[in-house]
Amino acid sequence: MEIVIRKAEKKDMVDVHCLIVELALFENAAEQVAISVEDLERDGFEGASLFNVLLAENDGEIAGMAFYYSAYSTWKGKMLYLDDLVVLEKYRKHGVGQLLIDAIKSEANSEHANQVRFHVLNWNETAINFYKKNNVSLDDEWILCKIEKDGIG
Repeated sequence: MEIVIRKAEKKDMVDVHCLIVELALFENAAEQVAISVEDLERDGFEGASLFNVLLAENDGEIAGMAFYYSAYSTWKGKMLYLDDLVVLEKYRKHGVGQLLIDAIKSEANSEHANQVRFHVLNWNETAINFYKKNNVSLDDEWILCKIEKDGIG
């Protein structure tokens, strides 16, 4: 198995959407996915790109992705926000996640970011243990806050 990490292109958004749905299924939240392939194509490749995706690929098959965007912290300055790190089940335990997290660190370094920020579900012990091996600080002090679409307008 030879995994290659590359930037996603517009034509990859069908696969990216499938990975998003697979993650939502894993998290028992499939009904919450409201985004379409067309949304991804528009928001990522028409006009100012709102996000980036690094894909892990094995002989033409997508094995996983790191979905991220640039953000800014008043305390830290420029940062990358890693929205999703997904590895297909059949590719887990083969180093794909490590390649993706290393690629995100490399992107952060090349973009002169001071931090990579992301969330992990408190019940996802496998992911938490993976992140701990990568010197990720887990912060139990901050609470995630959201204003959903119906509360915005």
